[in-house]
Order: sequence, then structure tokens, then C-alpha cells
Amino acid sequence: MHSSCSDGALAPSDVMARAAYHGATVVALTDHDQLAGLDEARAAAQALGMRFVNGVEISVTWRAITLHIVGLNFDTQSPELVNGLQVMAQGRAQRAQKIADQLAQAGVEGMFEAALVHAGGRVDLLSRTHFARELVARKKATSVRSVFQDYLVAGKPGYVSHEWCSLAQAVGWITGAGGVAVFAHPGRCIHAHEGDELELLHEFVALGGRAIEVVTGSHSKNQYKKYTQIAQDFGLFASRGSDFHSSNESKMEAGKVPELPHGLIGVESLFG
Repeated sequence: MHSSCSDGALAPSDVMARAAYHGATVVALTDHDQLAGLDEARAAAQALGMRFVNGVEISVTWRAITLHIVGLNFDTQSPELVNGLQVMAQGRAQRAQKIADQLAQAGVEGMFEAALVHAGGRVDLLSRTHFARELVARKKATSVRSVFQDYLVAGKPGYVSHEWCSLAQAVGWITGAGGVAVFAHPGRCIHAHEGDELELLHEFVALGGRAIEVVTGSHSKNQYKKYTQIAQDFGLFASRGSDFHSSNESKMEAGKVPELPHGLIGVESLFG
């Protein structure tokens, strides 16, 4: 789940309240490349009777493909993780300016300042979602999801390629902080042939990755089956998550996540 500390629409405590309302019992806030919301989320979750697990979703570049690696149950004071994410934040700010420049060339001006408002004034948080919300506000698209058909993706105005951290860095930061590295929504990341995906999975496991997200708002039911088999083949623990950002932008509601398919071992079993 994501909060306003990255590209979610709600404050961390409001995200936790929403998850609790829908019956969640074990939760993690996994903001993009950011730990700022964890203290607020933890306090809210515990007050609501839920078990809280520290989380983060780290952006990775692998062979020019953007992946997301979730870290769970780590030490938030780990110097390597904290310093790594600070470098990521600087890169995010630089990318945002380039996105705004590209949109200006396409005739959509003033987008950096406008997107910054959606990000609560935090330049280090700026993401494509903040630009997408402003494009919807300007009636350039009907929804945040539809923005990515005409803007901000390869071949469209506002697209900026960006080099995030490496897979080895992301997994290393997480495991070095005592956490568990999870390959997030794999079905949304790999669009090349199956050999690339298998090679990536072997590399992820060799680096110390221990879990894969099977049930998520980004996966179809057929992908549930596919990644159930992959989890079993690679000996990976399984995770499930809504990938919630807001009630009108997400395919799955916070806390309303289907159970894992039979035969999988949930990643939460690693947390004692």
C-alpha cells in the first residue's frame, strides 16, 4: 500500500484505517523509495490492532526494464538503506524536471510546479503519478490510469527514461538491513520473452531474494496461477498486496486482498 509520502493519495494513518476497516490483520506500508511514512503508519496500525511490518518499494533498472523490489521487516536505521534511498530521491527530482520539460515541449506547460503541489511540496517524492493527477485535473485525460495511454510512457509526451538502482543494490540494501526482498508484481514488469523472466528470477534468488508477490491488484487470475508455480519452482515465499494508492486509482481496495493460492507459504511466516 502507498501513502501521500510517495504517490498515494492518503496520509499513512488514513491508509491504515482503510485497511483495518476492510479486515486486514498484517499490513505494510510500501512507499516508493521512501521511509518517511512508516512511523505514522506503524502507530496507526498498532492502535487499530493490526500487526505492522516495515516496508518500502525500491525502483530498479534491469536491462532497461523498470522493476520494483519490496523490502519487508527491515531495520529503518540501516545506513546503507537510508543512504541508498537518499540517492534515489535526488534522481527522482532530476527526472521530474525532465518530465516537465518534455511536457512543455508538447504544449503542456507549468507541470513541474503543478505536480509539486500534488506531491505536497516535496520534490524528492515527485513521481509520474503526480504528473498524471495534474493532467487529469487539466482534462487531458479522464483518469490517472488513462493518462498512461497518451502521456508519460515510451513514445508519448512526457516520457523520460531513467536509470534507477541495480537489482543487486536493492536486494543488498534490504537484506543488509535484516529484511526480506520481495519481487513485486512481476507480471507487470516483464514484457519480453519468458527466458528473460527466468533469468531475472535466477539472478534475484542468487542475490538473496526470498519472496515473490503472487496476489496483487496488478495480476490477473491466470497470473496468480503462473506465479504460484514460479514460487514453488524457485522455493520462494509468497506475498499478497493491494498496491493501493487511492479509491479511484487502484484495482484492489486496501485490506480486501484475496487469500494466497493453496500450497504457498506466506512471507509473513518469516517474521516470527
